[in-house]
Amino acid sequence: MIYDGAAPHDADAARTGGVPLAPEGAGWPACADCGGPMQFFAHLPVEDVVLSVFLCRNDPGACESWDAASGANRVFLFPRTGLVPMAVPREGVTLLPVVSAVRTEAVPFPPAEDGGDGGDGDPYDLARSGWKQQPGERFGKQREVLGSLGGAPSYLEDERVPECPGCSGAMEFAAHLEEGFDHRYAMNLGGDLGYVFVCRPCGTGAFLTG
Repeated sequence: MIYDGAAPHDADAARTGGVPLAPEGAGWPACADCGGPMQFFAHLPVEDVVLSVFLCRNDPGACESWDAASGANRVFLFPRTGLVPMAVPREGVTLLPVVSAVRTEAVPFPPAEDGGDGGDGDPYDLARSGWKQQPGERFGKQREVLGSLGGAPSYLEDERVPECPGCSGAMEFAAHLEEGFDHRYAMNLGGDLGYVFVCRPCGTGAFLTG
C-alpha cells in the first residue's frame, strides 16, 4: 500500500484518516480502558468487505491499544455497499489531521548483492526497503509505504496471532499498517508496525502492534 496524495474525507477507497463509512446507525466505538471515543485510522476495501480500523489515542500509552484483546482498538468488517459517513463525536481524539489516499502495487524484492540471496529475509520488509530503490542505495522511499494487504505478518510470533472471540479459532492476517507518510500527521503507533486480523466466518476483526 503506497501513499497516493490527499483524498476526500469520505472517499470509498483505500485511505488512512478521514471519516469512517459504516452501515446507517452504526455507533462510534468507545475505548474499554478510558471510555473515550477511539480515533479512526484506516478504511480498507478488501474483496467483499471494508475493514474499518480504530485505535484509542486519548491518552497515548495509558490505554493498551497495542493489544488485540485490550478493548482499546477495534476492527470492523462492513459490507461494501450501503455505507454512509459516521457521525463524529464532538469530544475526544477521533480523526487524523490529514486524509491520505492509498494505492496498491506489487513490489519486487531487491536484487541479490555481493553474492547474497535477495530472497532471504522477511518478504514485507524486503518489499518496503526496495520501494523506489535506486542503484547504489541501501533503502528506497520507505516513508511512502503505508502497509500491505494479505500475505503473512512480518516478524510476528505465532503466539501473538489473535484468537477470534466468536469461534476461538486463529484469525487470518489481513494487512500491515505503517504509522503514516508524514510523522507530523501520522497515527501514533509508538514506532511499531500495525497488524490487522480478521475472522470472515464470524465477521470479526482485531488489531495489534509489534
